[in-house]
Amino acid sequence: MPTFTGYLRERSDDELVALLRSRPDLASPSPATLSSLAVRATSRSSLERALAAVDASVLQVLEAVVALSEPGPVTAADLPHALGATDAAGIALVERALRLALVGTLVYPDSDAADAPLLPSPGLAEILGPYPAGLAPLDAGTRRGTPPEPVGLDDLPTLLDTAPAGARPVLDALLWGPPVGLAPSNSTAAAAAVDWLVRRHLLLPGDSRHVVMPRAVALALRGGRTHAAPASPPALPNDVPHRTHALVAAESAAAGERIVLLVARLVRLWEHTPPGVLRGGGLGVRELRRVATALETDEAEAAFVIELAGAAAFIADDGEDNPSFAPTVAVDEWAVRDVPDRWAALARTWRSTLRTPWLVGGRDERGGVRAALDPELQRTWAPRLRRSVLDVLADTPPGTALDAAHVVAVLRWRTPRSVPPPAAVQAVLIEAGRLGILGAGALSDAGRALLVETAPLVGAESADPADALAAALPPAVGEILLQGDLTGVVPGRPTPELEDVLDRTAHVESRGGALTVRFTPDSVRRALDAGATADGLLAELATHSRSGVPQPLEYLVRDAARRHGRLRVGSASGYVRADDPSLLAGLAEDPRLATLGLVQLAPTVLAAQAPARELVEALRAHGLAPVAEGPDGQVLHVVSAVRRVGRRATAGARRRASDTAPSGAREVLGDDRLLALVPQLRRAEQERKADEAERLPGAILPPPVRRTSAPPAPPPAPAAGTADPVDALVLLREAAAEKVEVWVELVGSHGVPQRRLLRPLRVEGGRLRAIDTARESELTVAVHRIASVTRATEDDRQETS
Repeated sequence: MPTFTGYLRERSDDELVALLRSRPDLASPSPATLSSLAVRATSRSSLERALAAVDASVLQVLEAVVALSEPGPVTAADLPHALGATDAAGIALVERALRLALVGTLVYPDSDAADAPLLPSPGLAEILGPYPAGLAPLDAGTRRGTPPEPVGLDDLPTLLDTAPAGARPVLDALLWGPPVGLAPSNSTAAAAAVDWLVRRHLLLPGDSRHVVMPRAVALALRGGRTHAAPASPPALPNDVPHRTHALVAAESAAAGERIVLLVARLVRLWEHTPPGVLRGGGLGVRELRRVATALETDEAEAAFVIELAGAAAFIADDGEDNPSFAPTVAVDEWAVRDVPDRWAALARTWRSTLRTPWLVGGRDERGGVRAALDPELQRTWAPRLRRSVLDVLADTPPGTALDAAHVVAVLRWRTPRSVPPPAAVQAVLIEAGRLGILGAGALSDAGRALLVETAPLVGAESADPADALAAALPPAVGEILLQGDLTGVVPGRPTPELEDVLDRTAHVESRGGALTVRFTPDSVRRALDAGATADGLLAELATHSRSGVPQPLEYLVRDAARRHGRLRVGSASGYVRADDPSLLAGLAEDPRLATLGLVQLAPTVLAAQAPARELVEALRAHGLAPVAEGPDGQVLHVVSAVRRVGRRATAGARRRASDTAPSGAREVLGDDRLLALVPQLRRAEQERKADEAERLPGAILPPPVRRTSAPPAPPPAPAAGTADPVDALVLLREAAAEKVEVWVELVGSHGVPQRRLLRPLRVEGGRLRAIDTARESELTVAVHRIASVTRATEDDRQETS
C-alpha cells in the first residue's frame, strides 16, 4: 500500500498543477517541499476548505470510499452501484465526481492499475464524521462488551418476514442515517420490537438509551448502496420569470445611476453636518434616520449606502477628540469621474468588501442593535457568498430571474457543507439589485462583466463593467427646460456638468424618463454657502437653458444672495475685552501672539481660538496683567478656577482596518506560477533527501527524476523512518489513517529520549493523540517533543507483544 506522500511524489507535473489549482490554499504560501505539500494537504484546515468547496456528488463519492474502505477494498467500478446510479447520466455524474476527488487528492488509488482500490486521504474520515453516508462505524456496539455475533445476511429477508409489526418501521427510520436511535421506554409495542431486533443483532445497544444499526445490516437492507441515488443539480423551475434584455438593461442602468447619486448626496450631507461616532464605533440610530430622510429612502437602503461609502473609504472616522464621520480625500478623485466609472468603483467595492450591511438594525449576541459602520459587521465569508450567489445567476440563460429559494437549492448542491442562510442569500440579491448588478431580478451585462473580471465564466467574453453600464445608460443631456413656476425638467440623464449645477442649486422632485427639479430659497442658499455668487449661478443656469432664465427664478436667486451673509456666525474658545481700546491695540497683529488666533470684533473686544487659561498666561508673558472672568462677568481671583481645556489639534483620520480583504489573505497563484512551483518542490525535495542521507548514511535516497505529463516510473522504496519534522507529521497522519503502529522517539521534559511503539489516533493542533498498546494507555504529546518517527514492522509488533 503506497503512502500518501509517496503517491504525491509519483504524480506528474500536470497532475500536481491541477491539484494546486483545485485547492489554492496548498500553494499560498508556497510549500517548501513535496513533503510539506503532503502535510498541508492532510491538515484539518485544508481538508475542511476542500470539502467546503466540493459539490454534493463529490461528497457522496468521498463518503462512499470512506464507508466502504473498511474492511474494503472499494474500486472505481464499485462506486456507480454504491451511489445508486442506474442509468448513463447517473454513471457519468459519478465518474465526474470521482475525477474531481482524484484531482484534489481527497482520494487516491492504491496503485496505477485500473482496478486499484481507492483510499481516502489521511484525516478525511475524521472530518466526514462518525457516520459517513449514514453508516455506523465497524466497531459500533463493541465498546461496551463482547462483539456481537455476525448476522446471517443471506437469511435477512426471511428473518424480517417473521418480525413483529413495529420492527420494520424502526429499521426504515435508521436505514439511511443517522444509524443511532433513541430506544423507546419499556412496556410498549415499539420497545418490544426494538428488543426483538437487538436479540437478533439487527440492532446493537449503543448505551443505556440508544441503539445502533450495524453497518453490515444497513448495507444489506440498502442493497449494497451507500446512497439512494446520485446527487444531481436542481432543475430550473418551469415557472421561473424571464426578462427581456431591454428591460434588464434599463433597470440595471437606472439602479446604477441611482446608487451613484445616493452616495454623492450622502457625501455632500456629511460635508456640512458630519454625524458623531458612537462609543462602539458605529453610527447612531437617529443619524441613520436623518440620512434616510435626506436621501428620501428607507432605513435599510440608507444603511446600505452608508456601508458602501464606508467600504469604499469615502467616509471615515476623522479621529478628533469628539470623533465624527466625515468625507475623505478619496471621494474627491471619485467625484470627478463620469457615472459609469463611479458605478464601477462602487460595484467592485461591494464585490470584495467584508462588510454585511443587511445586518444593520438586527440584534447581536448580547441583544444590542447593530449600528451602521459598526466594526463588528465584518464577515470574512461575505465576498465568497456574493460570488457564489451571482455565479448561480450567471449559469442560467440570460434574462432569468431567480428567487432566493432556488439560489439556496443550487448552493445546497454546489457546496453542501457550507450552505448559506436563506436570509443572507436574499440580502445579497437585494443589494445586487440596488447596485444595478441585477436588473429586474436577472443578471445584467454590467454584472456579468463584473464577475468575469475576477474569474472568467464559461463562454463569457471579458468586458469592462463601466463600459457595460455605459452601453445601457441613455445618452446624457446637457439642457434643462426652466419654467416660470421655479421648476426645471431635464429630458433624460443630465451630463456631469448639469448634474453638478442642479445638485448645488435645486431639489429633485422626481426621476424617471425625465428629471424634474425645483428651485427654493434653501436650495439656492446651499449654493451660496458653497461660495457661489448670484451672477455666477444665473450664468451657469443660462448656459444649460435653451430659453434663458425665467424672471421668477432670477428674482429668487438675487433675493437669496441679497439676504445671504448679513449675519455672521463663528466660534471662539476665549475672548479678551477692555474698557480702554488702546490696551488692545496691536495685539491681534502681534506675530508673537499669532498662535492664539486673535480677531478684533470691536474696539474693546478680541475673540481668540485659545482657551481662557492659555490667554491669561500668554498675555502675562507679554508684559500685561489680565485677569480671568466668569460667564457673569465677575473676576475670578483664583487662576486654578479657570477651566483647564487644552488646545484641540485636528488629528488625521484614524487608521481603519481594510474592509475589502481579510488580514492574512492568501495570494491566488496563476497557472504560470504553479507551473514554475512544481519543479521547485521537486528540487527542494531532492536537496532535503540528500541532506538527510549525509546525516543518516543508511537512508535510501531516490534518484532525481524529471517529471512530465506522462505517468512516472515507480520510485525506489522510501526510507522506513525519518527525523525530519515535516516527514514525521506525514508518517503520523498516514499511520492514523491506516490504523497501524509506528515507533516514536519522544524527548521528555528532562531532555531524555524515549522510544515507544504507538498507534496514532489524531494529529492536529500541534499535538499527537495515540495509544500505547504495550502499556494499554492513551497519551497526548506535543509534536515538537517528537524526535523521529519510524514505521513498525510485523517483527517489531510480535517482539513487543
